[in-house]
Order: sequence, then structure tokens, then C-alpha cells
Amino acid sequence: MEFDLEDPLASFEEQQNCSISELFACESDHMPTQNCISFRCEAVSLISQVQFSSNLDPLGTYLAINYLDRFVSRREIKKGKPWFLRLIVISCLSLASKMTNTPFPISDLQIEGCMFEAGTIQKMENLILGALEWRMRSITPFSFLHFFISLAEIELKDPSSKQALKERASEIIFNAHYDIKFVGFKPSTVAASALICASGELFPQQFSTVRASIVACDYIDEDTVSRCFSLMQEMKRMEAKDSAFDYDTSFISTETSVSTV
Repeated sequence: MEFDLEDPLASFEEQQNCSISELFACESDHMPTQNCISFRCEAVSLISQVQFSSNLDPLGTYLAINYLDRFVSRREIKKGKPWFLRLIVISCLSLASKMTNTPFPISDLQIEGCMFEAGTIQKMENLILGALEWRMRSITPFSFLHFFISLAEIELKDPSSKQALKERASEIIFNAHYDIKFVGFKPSTVAASALICASGELFPQQFSTVRASIVACDYIDEDTVSRCFSLMQEMKRMEAKDSAFDYDTSFISTETSVSTV
């Protein structure tokens, strides 16, 4: 049975779905701490490089970052050893590819400038597995999307609307995972905030009722969700600003090239 980010605690033998109460009860055990902040930007940048160069699956990349965050939260990483960080990154990517059943040859996961033997990577994988207490079936924001969407079914009866909401919320979750400001939020909080954010984009008329149905959930804190939502709105504004800047630069470049002909 392939690991499913939306149903992380499903049993391999019985293939039964876990209850939502189990997810909320366990999610804190799958979170990183602030210890990972010091070098996270570099590590995430390395993972992004490998993702694009090797065409890795986005879910696998997401899982690799989750492993890295949680591992560094439990192990002190000495500074001044960039090769060690690269080894951690490669090992997390390797573990994630195995969990998502999308294997890659070790050579495809190597980062330029650091070539590690298979035995070295395997030893680091075992170190990571031990630090995470073999909890590789990570609870992420994707695990809560179906539950929160079900709370808004009265407002969003059309299956296509719910699917669109889920897809846009997933995009927001992917983007937020690269931003260090979201490290301290529980997966459920990120999921709830992303769905609220997506509903404001896609269904502005239902935004208030969708938001109310989600924040009424006893498992989450409304103030915390509001803070996370605000950060997502800020993230979206920055993305829009960057996109506009890229467009302006491209336009100027085109105009310049035309004028010189």
C-alpha cells in the first residue's frame, strides 16, 4: 500500500482510514521546532534544485522537507560543514522517494559538488529514521483537507467546487512549506488557513460562511488560524508582486531588443 499524504495513518495490513481525532491527537509529534531555522533556507533551496533537475514529484519533495525539519529539530547540526547538510538533504529526498513509491537512482539524487557513496547515504537514512522514531508516515496539512472541506459542504455542495477548493488550497500549502514563517503552525492550522484563503479567491460570496464553518471546529484555535491566514495573504501579495516584476522585466527586455534591431 503506497503512502498517502491525505491518509497517513492508514494501516498497511488492514488498509483502514484513521479517524480525524487520531490525526489531531498526533499532529504535534510530526512538527518541527524552531531549532531548524538557522540553515533551513539553504536546505530548502538545495531540495528545490534537485526537484527541478530530477523532476521529482512535488509530494515527495514536500515529504523530504518535512523529514528534514523534524530531523534537525531533534539533532543538533554543527555549523561549518556544508557537506553534512547536503548529505542530510540527499538522504531525506531518498527516504521520501521510497515512501511515495517513486524510486530514483542514488546518482540522480546527488547534488553538484557533493558525491556520496550509497553506504554513506544509507547510514544517514538510518540516523534520520532513528531520530524520527520511524514515524515516516508524516501528518501534514494535506491530511486535514477532506475533513475541513466536509465542514463547508453546506456552502459548497457542487463536487467540482470542492475539488477546485482542494486543489487551490494544496497549491497554497505547497508554497507555504517553503516559507520559514509557517514552521511553527500545526498542520491542521495550515490546512484550515489555506482553505479559507482559497475560498476567498474562488468563492468570495461564500467566504464568510466557509470561514465560519471551519473556525467553529473544536480542534483548532481561531486566533492562531487568523494569524496563519494573514501570513498566507501576505505571501500571496508578495508572489503577485514578484510575478508583476518578472512581467515588467520581460516587457522591458523585449522592448529593448526590438528597439535595437
